[in-house]
Amino acid sequence: MKKRFKKHRDKNFKKREYEQNVIEIARISRVVAGGRRMRFRACMVIGDMKGKIGLGVKKGADVATAINKAVNAAKKEMIKVKTIDETIPHEMRVKYKSAKVLIKPAPKGTGIIAGGAVRAALELTGIKNIVAKMIGSKNKINNVKALIKALKELKEPRKEKNTKKKEKESKKESPEKNDKDRIKK
Repeated sequence: MKKRFKKHRDKNFKKREYEQNVIEIARISRVVAGGRRMRFRACMVIGDMKGKIGLGVKKGADVATAINKAVNAAKKEMIKVKTIDETIPHEMRVKYKSAKVLIKPAPKGTGIIAGGAVRAALELTGIKNIVAKMIGSKNKINNVKALIKALKELKEPRKEKNTKKKEKESKKESPEKNDKDRIKK
């Protein structure tokens, strides 16, 4: 006999505005006169699966408080990621402190090829095909900050094409100017 599960049909039920992933939860302590005071630090990444992503790192007396504070901080730091054909427009190498992150566009069907904290963050952006590599540091928070810095610095696909054309034109023009100068001399 099959069991039937009732779907959640409550009208007041709201779907979360953003999906969220826990990057790291750490117990931290502060030494005071009477001993040590324990708190928790939460690093959260949130995203809407449509190109928006945010990172929040906050501390709290318990884990739930720290997570709520980190999610609220992440909502204030949201960025929009520029994408083209379900991938990023161009390759980026970014350094944040000692963490270096390389992100590359990938053809359709590749999926997300990345490890650790960078993968957890990329899954929330909605980018379906991308290759990423963490180089230099194992610090999860710094690696995600480097990723967000890289995603923030991505250029519009059209602008990049225009800049390439301008560079080619300037290269073409410069030898002619040099030739004219030589002829005058």
